Amino acid sequence: MPMSKKPEFRPNDFVVYPAHGVGQIVSIEKQEVAGLELELFVINFVKDKMTLRVPTNKAADVGMRSLSSPDVVEKAMTTLKGKARVKRAMWSRRAQEYEAKINSGDLIAIAEVVRDLHRNDEQREQSYSERQLYEAALDRLTRELAAVNKDMDEDAALKAVDDVLSSRPSAAA
Repeated sequence: MPMSKKPEFRPNDFVVYPAHGVGQIVSIEKQEVAGLELELFVINFVKDKMTLRVPTNKAADVGMRSLSSPDVVEKAMTTLKGKARVKRAMWSRRAQEYEAKINSGDLIAIAEVVRDLHRNDEQREQSYSERQLYEAALDRLTRELAAVNKDMDEDAALKAVDDVLSSRPSAAA
């Protein structure tokens, strides 16, 4: 059986799994599945109360990656300062694009979703689905921000993101 290159992750490393966000590798275990012995990363997502097992040779294929570097985090925070770009396409099409960006695991794409869906107090109310997408993106962004900055918890990361969003010049909706 050909093996693709195995990523260099170790127990206790924080990783980003695109569909679930930031998790921590608890262990690497061997398990027999359908007569084949597989080596698996056991990843714990504390906030979601979920454990995921990913074959070590498939981790790169599914997009599992290390936490973003501080300069990528800085670029994501800069992205938040920009002007919201809302396309005039139908909401269902935009929602699919936002969902794809959130599940890509790309921190800058996630920051774009947060920027585009953020509403100030004086702007119109968000629909339920807009709010759900916004909160999902915000959650992914703040979790990775907190994991990258060891001296910051998720609440402090949320405040940092909120401060950046609040400092933007408001646009009339």
